[in-house]
This record gives sequence, structure tokens and C-alpha cells, in this order.
Amino acid sequence: MKGVGDSGRSNVYTVSFLKNMNRKKRIKCEIYRDSMQNYKKYAIPPAQLIIADVPYNVGKNFYGSNPMWYKGGDNKNGESRFAGKAAFNSDFNFNLYEYFHFCSKMLKKEDTSPIQRGRSSNSPCMIVFCAFERMPVLINAAEKHGFVNYIPLVFVKNYSPQVLKANMRVVGATEYALVLYRDRLPKFRNGCKQDENGKNIRGTGHMIFNWFKWERDGKDIPKIHPAQKPIAVLKQLIEIFTDEWDVVIDPCCGSGTTLRASHELGRSAYGFEIDRNFYTRAKNEMLVFEKNPQMELAEYLEG
Repeated sequence: MKGVGDSGRSNVYTVSFLKNMNRKKRIKCEIYRDSMQNYKKYAIPPAQLIIADVPYNVGKNFYGSNPMWYKGGDNKNGESRFAGKAAFNSDFNFNLYEYFHFCSKMLKKEDTSPIQRGRSSNSPCMIVFCAFERMPVLINAAEKHGFVNYIPLVFVKNYSPQVLKANMRVVGATEYALVLYRDRLPKFRNGCKQDENGKNIRGTGHMIFNWFKWERDGKDIPKIHPAQKPIAVLKQLIEIFTDEWDVVIDPCCGSGTTLRASHELGRSAYGFEIDRNFYTRAKNEMLVFEKNPQMELAEYLEG
């Protein structure tokens, strides 16, 4: 037999459940076949985090340190059709200053509220994957657009795409990125929890190193782009620098892995890709999500 208060508690739970599901409905995942320069026509909300692997403008040397330069990935077989070829059209004349102008407009404004001891601000940041040699160029361009601070990140692999090069003895097994931000340290989440008084609970946070393991995607993730970043790696970064419901933007989204990682973590994600093939494959292969059973239940209760 139900108690007098059971019905009331049930109604409260249902309302709370529906509110939570409605918030999840508002999570967006959009990819546009367009240049980031045309962002104004899409009414995208300001981002907490922008992630990109910007083109290096290496053109026909893109596969220079990649086994795809050779047939079957083996230099004994001679050069493949990728030797001396560009990977994508934008890798010739990508304008780095236009990219940072976009970021200066589309990142959220700096958080100016007082910061409690032991807490981070809610200021935004961007993460740019890059070659080690390109870091000074990126830092200089970012500084001219107000991003005067940076944190270098290193990603360590357990393999190297350069091992098949006949003339190499010391091979590269790392990837690099820069966290760029304005004046205040950005939002930072290291798993630290607070008690009912808002104080940090000792032992709940963990130290974040400036290096990460480069975890490759499994066979369930389609390989679309030659410079595709693993979802597991992207998820680590997104969880550190954003909260659930935040907005993440990738202006050069290629395969769409940034958008997928963000969506699976409950963040809204927006991306731009000018290449028709990458855009089509990302939309039809990478950004296909199963319907959440809880969403179906929420729609049933609302109906």
C-alpha cells in the first residue's frame, strides 16, 4: 500500500527527470560544410573550449614522415600514390591569423568574478595540436590576438609512424599541443569534489601532468582523415577544460572526432569542414548516434 507522500515524491522525481532530459535535448552536435570565416550565419553560441588540429601548410610533404608514402607501408616496395601528394586542399594556404581571429570572437568572454582559494575560474581556452617546431609560430600569432599565456602538452605514443624510413634511427613517437588562454587560468577540472559548504574534499582531486598517453581508437571508430585525433585523447582534454552542457567548437574538424567526443560527454559541439569528402564521411559515419532509451522514456512521459 502506498504511503501518503509516495505520489508526491513520484511527481517530484518525474519533473526532475524530465528537466534533466530536456537539458540533454538541448545538446547540439552540428557540422557545417563551410569555412569558419562564415560563422556568423550559424548563430553558434560562444565556446568554453575550441580544439583544432590546424593545417601546417606542408602541402605535398604531408606524408613525408608517414608510412603511407610507401606501398604497403614498407619502403622496400617503393613509393605509393601518396608520395609527394597533399592530404587535403587547405594544407597550402591556411591563414593562421584568421584562425586566431575566429577564436577571439567565438570563445566566451573572460570570467571576471572573484576566484575562491583552491578553485579555478570559468574562463575559456583553446587547444591547438601542432608540430613541435611550429609552437613558436603559434604562440606569436596567438599573442597578437590576446592569448598571451600558454601551456605546452605532450602526447606519448607506444609506436612511431616513422619507423619504416630507411634513413631514420631516432624516430618520433610524440604529438604536441598548446593550451592557449588570455589572462586568467581557464576552467580546470581534475576530479576534485566539494562538500555541502563548497569546500574541496581532500583526496578527491588528482594531479594533471602535462603529458598524456596517446590511446588509439578501436576498429569501431571509422578512419576518415589522415591526421585524425583519437576520441579517447580528446575526451581527456574535454573533461579537464569543460563541464557538462558547455560548448566545444572545432573550426577544422576533419573526421569529426572532436564533435563525437564532446557529444558523448554531454557537451554541445559545432564544427566546420570545407572538404566535401571529409564532411560527408564525418556526418554519415562518425556523427551517427543511437537514441538514448532515457530520451525515449522522456518523450513518452511528455506525450
